[in-house]
Amino acid sequence: MVTLYTLSVFSGASAATHYNCNGPLVSTLPHSSFQSSTQSSVSYAAYNAKLNRRDGAGGWSPMVTDQEPWLQVDLREQMEVTAVATQGRYDSWDWVSSYLLLYSDTGRAWKQYRHEDGVGRFVGNMNSEAVVQNKLSHPVRTRFLRFIPRDWNPSGWMGLRVEVYGCSYKSYVADFDGRSSLLYRFNQKSMSTVKDVISLRFKSHQAEGVLLHGEGQRGDYITLELHRGRLDLYLNLDDSRLRFSSGRVAVTVGSLLDDQHWHSVHIERFNKQVNLTVDSHAQHFQTKGEGHSLEVDYELSFGGIPLPGKPGTFLRKNFNGCMENLYYNGINIIDLAKRRKPQIHSVGNVTFSCSQPQLVGCTFLSSGSSFLSLPSAASATGGFSVRFQFRTWNPDGLLLSVQLSPEPQRLELQISNTRLYLTLHNSGRQKSEVSAGHKVNDGLWHSVSLDTRNLHITLTVDGETSSTIELWEQLESRGSFYVGGCPTMDCQHQTPAFQGCMRLISINRQPMNLSHIQQGLLGSYNELQFDTCNIRDRCLPNLCEHGGRCSQTWSSFSCDCSGTGYSGATCHNSIYESSCEAYKLIGSSSGFYSIDPDGSGPLGPTQVYCNMTDGSPLSWWLDREGERRSYWGGFLPGVQQCSCSLEENCVDMNYFCNCDADTDTWANDTGVLSYKDHLPVSQIVIGDTNRTGSQAVYHIGPLRCYGDKSIWNAASFYQESSYLYFPTLQAELASDISLYFKTSAPSGVFLENLGLKDFIRVELSSPSVVTFSFDVGNGPVVLSVKSHLPLNDRQWHYVRAERNVKEASLQVDQLPLRFLEAPADGHPRLRLSSQLFVGGTASQQRGFLGCIRTLTINGVSFDLEERAKMTPGVSSGCPGYCSGSSSLCHNRGRCIEKSNGYVCDCSQSAYGGTTCNQEVSVSFDMESSVTYTFQEPFSVMQNRSSQASSVSTESSSRAREDVAFSFVTSQRPALLLTVSTFSQQYIAVILAKNGSLQIWYHLQTDRSPDVFSPALNNLADGRLHRIRIHRVGKNLYVQIDQDIHTKYTLSSDAELILIRSLTLGKVTRRENFSDKVMQAASKGFIGCLSSVQFNHVAPLKAALTNRGSSLVTIRGPLVQSNCGALAESTSHTLQDQTVTANKDKEQHGNRTQKDLAVIAGVVTAVVFIAVCALAVVSRLLYQQRRAQRSSSIKEENRHSMYTDYRTELHLHNSVRDNMKEYYI
Repeated sequence: MVTLYTLSVFSGASAATHYNCNGPLVSTLPHSSFQSSTQSSVSYAAYNAKLNRRDGAGGWSPMVTDQEPWLQVDLREQMEVTAVATQGRYDSWDWVSSYLLLYSDTGRAWKQYRHEDGVGRFVGNMNSEAVVQNKLSHPVRTRFLRFIPRDWNPSGWMGLRVEVYGCSYKSYVADFDGRSSLLYRFNQKSMSTVKDVISLRFKSHQAEGVLLHGEGQRGDYITLELHRGRLDLYLNLDDSRLRFSSGRVAVTVGSLLDDQHWHSVHIERFNKQVNLTVDSHAQHFQTKGEGHSLEVDYELSFGGIPLPGKPGTFLRKNFNGCMENLYYNGINIIDLAKRRKPQIHSVGNVTFSCSQPQLVGCTFLSSGSSFLSLPSAASATGGFSVRFQFRTWNPDGLLLSVQLSPEPQRLELQISNTRLYLTLHNSGRQKSEVSAGHKVNDGLWHSVSLDTRNLHITLTVDGETSSTIELWEQLESRGSFYVGGCPTMDCQHQTPAFQGCMRLISINRQPMNLSHIQQGLLGSYNELQFDTCNIRDRCLPNLCEHGGRCSQTWSSFSCDCSGTGYSGATCHNSIYESSCEAYKLIGSSSGFYSIDPDGSGPLGPTQVYCNMTDGSPLSWWLDREGERRSYWGGFLPGVQQCSCSLEENCVDMNYFCNCDADTDTWANDTGVLSYKDHLPVSQIVIGDTNRTGSQAVYHIGPLRCYGDKSIWNAASFYQESSYLYFPTLQAELASDISLYFKTSAPSGVFLENLGLKDFIRVELSSPSVVTFSFDVGNGPVVLSVKSHLPLNDRQWHYVRAERNVKEASLQVDQLPLRFLEAPADGHPRLRLSSQLFVGGTASQQRGFLGCIRTLTINGVSFDLEERAKMTPGVSSGCPGYCSGSSSLCHNRGRCIEKSNGYVCDCSQSAYGGTTCNQEVSVSFDMESSVTYTFQEPFSVMQNRSSQASSVSTESSSRAREDVAFSFVTSQRPALLLTVSTFSQQYIAVILAKNGSLQIWYHLQTDRSPDVFSPALNNLADGRLHRIRIHRVGKNLYVQIDQDIHTKYTLSSDAELILIRSLTLGKVTRRENFSDKVMQAASKGFIGCLSSVQFNHVAPLKAALTNRGSSLVTIRGPLVQSNCGALAESTSHTLQDQTVTANKDKEQHGNRTQKDLAVIAGVVTAVVFIAVCALAVVSRLLYQQRRAQRSSSIKEENRHSMYTDYRTELHLHNSVRDNMKEYYI
């Protein structure tokens, strides 16, 4: 019987989902169900606003003086609403083209309906007769609906007829007063379940309270709790370790659930898998503990925990509010309680109708102009008192301002930096101030009480300990109380107006009636919305990617990407390169690097060792198929031989492997397995070792990855009607597109993807303009970047377009980055349906002619070559010298096609030579310095841009610096490099007194500089050291030689504003440096600096090749040197000697100690003599060259070394050159 009953009730409860809930609800309503803010006349009354009716004037129209018009419908009872429809006033020019929809249970406290994407505006009519229906993305259960017009026919007026679609539903309601609960008692001692389904709806005006609790003796428990306006679920299955610990972890869903409106909860558990859904937000997780069943003893409690001393309980407060349709595993708990069934025990006062009081509030909409002016009511005891509740996300805002008597005193209460500050302004500039509260911008309701009596002003927040200002005399209010802000003429402060919600406002213990205020019967106001708290949580769902932390204000959200390895407005972009090849092509040396192969994709970065040396690629892989292979390192697949057979140097030429010779001494077979289709190696089996004296030793080296095929994956389009197609882009919330192109055509579409209305497109719209356009439902948005030089010059150009819910951006080569902010309350999702077209469009018009390579979208590289093989009009690869992966130009050098060859443009490289691989080195003495002065303030040039669209506003570019150089010195302390700005910011790289490297970043002049010491050892050791510093926002990455890779976090992500100059060596002018930096600056630098690069500026090259330039200032002797190349050559020579020695040692390990000693002695002597001779020759050459070049460098030598370097010294003169020319 019980089982049948349970199934019967459960089936009835869900029956509403089994039939169509789309019947009309308005057409049969009486006149009394319609209300409006105003009406033009009786014939325009609200009750005439039924769809397709011609009663009266054919619909509702408000008075033309109505500043806040609305039409309200009472459905007479709670209904499930699934759609709404609108129509203009019959046979007129009056209609509403967009509107908001509010709903309420009581007609007093309202909530705005928002679609799943957060958009609250509905599309209305374009004429008076057509019906426009809007289906609700999630149905609402409500009694009252309010239509608020936002836009209407500009040639007419507002006219409205409406219909609401839905159905009735069965409602079982229980009211809990915070001291009551319902206990569902089991028929046996305990209930053990492997599957649970719990569903309910609730509403409350309190942010804390237990909705459900049950526990068992073995340690199981389940608790559903409202905490800080969110819903926490605690669930444990048979884990006694968590029973008595304080480390219980909740799964949290929802936000702002204390808004006095209904919220639905659904919990499904099967074994350890749990789905928790609140409204439209879901969490999927796996329970802790070893068990698969939930064992609860005696009972489940709903609405609270009735016994405060119950073992294992930890919750603070019972639920205060209403629950509806509460089901536990198909059992209707409220129905059983209402019929007084014995399974249910009622504790306290539980009633079966929802009579919760409605706390009506208002919303302050604008942080610039909202205010509420209220008259001062007389106080019987003298002084005055003010009480109210507020909630907001903003860290700053004025809450209250009042003039005091005696004059000219003024009292202000404001939120400042998330705390409350009460300030009494006396005559002159004297003031008294106290603070209270902490993080009051958390979106929760906070109560404020302000009293002046007994020569004290007392401020109390949330019932905590009061803060007090002592007075010399009793104060009285003078004039009006300004709440949330004040008119400009009466304000004497710089604090922004309050933006948020307020309720329960009282002055001198007299409540302020908000309805009277709205009707103009009490006080005055500006930019307020009554009867609703229109707060929303912009961090739910969290749109920050890759683990970014979301924070918000009233109108926007932001993402903290620190520690994630990603950057950008939504932490979408990886800060690391995609491969070792990409690091190699920007001039990085061998070492450990973090790479992110899928860029902005879901895979995180990983650290690898990148070997940047030239030579045959090595590749060690784990076994892919598990098949037996009998060839060995150094030989080709399928041949059972070793490398010594190929090289014809086996110890016994009768065998193809040294180990097959079966000698009495150790033999060695070594080689590299590089045929990746047969790799990886999962197991090595060495046989024939069971004989006496037979031994074997094997070693597998590390996996090393080289190259990046996707960087050079290209396709050539030679017919305008041709294109490549790929599956639809999955880019609803975020997308980044990057590619390289070269063409001689004046225009063409790089790629396009269409939806029903939405689209995204990147194209060359004219010979010098690249355009990124898209529409996500807010209207077309267009970003354009214009180059002062043509882009159809048959050279490679880089394009990167990004769009996310916060902003859109477009980058072309190194032209200034274009940013557009997205509208705060616009549609966030890009909905596409067609195929992705590359090199053309769906209409086969405006096709692209030329080459596209390295197409990457959201971290996924597109194989253009493979798709081009099967597409007419498109061919794989791209003709030309500069279209392959041969790295013809090094160290950021740019390969430029010529009719009969190519040249390397090294203007963006710190290196010289025909292929940009020659070190540029200069010797400094104590008085030497090189100062590079920027032509114009650098950050202004980077950010300079014009408005591209009225839809969005532009934001500034991100802070980023790249610094690289090499040095040799024995001096300490020493100044290596400084960058200073007109705004007193600076970067300094110095050697301290102990020779350790120090990096100083002074980005905010009101704070102490950030100082980092990545290497504590002495670098003033006469050896060559390579330094690379890379900053993105707050993240600072430092590489020293190949050994040290360190990440630091700066205290600020501020940009360098108005960069003035970069100095190498001694600083002569007085700067605002710290004492330690100034001490190093005064000492200058003695030694050699090589290949110095700051962003796109190479100051040493500029000094050597443009001594007469006004951009470069040289002080003291400056001598060209080859110290960088010499040190590098010496380093490589010693490394080669070490490798050779180690190899000899391995091959001849069976020789006697005596032989080794003799050989070692001979080698040591030879090396010593060679080094001495090299030192003598170097000294003589150095003296001769110094005598020849005491203060300058010969013109012909300069031209011979830098024939490819032009006088383009500044980014402004080479904007189309791209730092990322060979990578993404």
